Amino acid sequence: MAAFLLGAVLLIVQPQIVPSRPAINSKAETSSQSVQRELLKKTSQKNDFKENIHSNGSCRQLPQTIIIGVRKGGTRALLEMLSLHPDIAAAESEVHFFDWEDHYKNGLQWYINQMPFSYPHQITVEKTPAYFTSPKVPERVYNMNQSIRLLLILRDPSERVLSDYTQVFYNHMQKHKPYPSIEQFLIKDGELNVDYKAINRSLYYIHMQNWLKYFPLDRIHIVDGDKLIKDPFPEIEKVERFLKLSPQINASNFYFNKTKGFYCLRDSGRERCLHESKGRAHPQVDTRLLEKLHEYFHEPNKKFFELVGRTFDWHSFVAS
Repeated sequence: MAAFLLGAVLLIVQPQIVPSRPAINSKAETSSQSVQRELLKKTSQKNDFKENIHSNGSCRQLPQTIIIGVRKGGTRALLEMLSLHPDIAAAESEVHFFDWEDHYKNGLQWYINQMPFSYPHQITVEKTPAYFTSPKVPERVYNMNQSIRLLLILRDPSERVLSDYTQVFYNHMQKHKPYPSIEQFLIKDGELNVDYKAINRSLYYIHMQNWLKYFPLDRIHIVDGDKLIKDPFPEIEKVERFLKLSPQINASNFYFNKTKGFYCLRDSGRERCLHESKGRAHPQVDTRLLEKLHEYFHEPNKKFFELVGRTFDWHSFVAS
């Protein structure tokens, strides 16, 4: 019996790797395989195999889908909406396995331990928005499973910058700590401060290029975060199709909450909304400063559209 359990767990731990189009050279591929072997070696040294198998037939397993970002793009909303599907098992917290060294060095077994129990027919999903902009993450995910399906949710880059600032601002306010105005971050010596981290996170084409070195575009589904806010059901339908899920989520699962100003969910007669930290009003920004921000993103947005072969309804500066 012990041998059977050990064998079953080893099947769970071993990533499902199928032939795909490697985007790295043979030397790099050898290095990737070496990294994977080291991760699996750490996994085999653990003594908590049994903890990952439940008596009801469910088990913890490596995710078959990861929401890789983007920060303040709507990742939590996407995960909550996707969790309406009975064939989805979602990790509750952001795991930060691939981008935090202290976590990554623990190996794949530690990663599995962060996953929810799921049944064989279910897809395990985790979301960590920082993955998209972390340079090391694409190769590390590739080492684990090169056939994984990735979800990337994006919104207007300028709006994402404002939302990024808003989150950090409120985090400081809750701790009764002062925080500079957004203008102090956006302006430096009278010009747009392009070194501001929130701006860098919105340069989608730079980060996307890094992911496309390892994964073909058909493995990365881009969710339109702006449309998800305004009309979530069509976007979730596209995600269901990408993940090859049966159509289980319906328009009736969504209702607009006038008090909160965004869509909430109905699940088996139970209503639930995102945390109050979501949907906060952005700071008022001078129109001329917003134009500078739109102008700056015009060319990067154009490069991103060309990279992914589709366009989004984002602000674009038009010279007079």
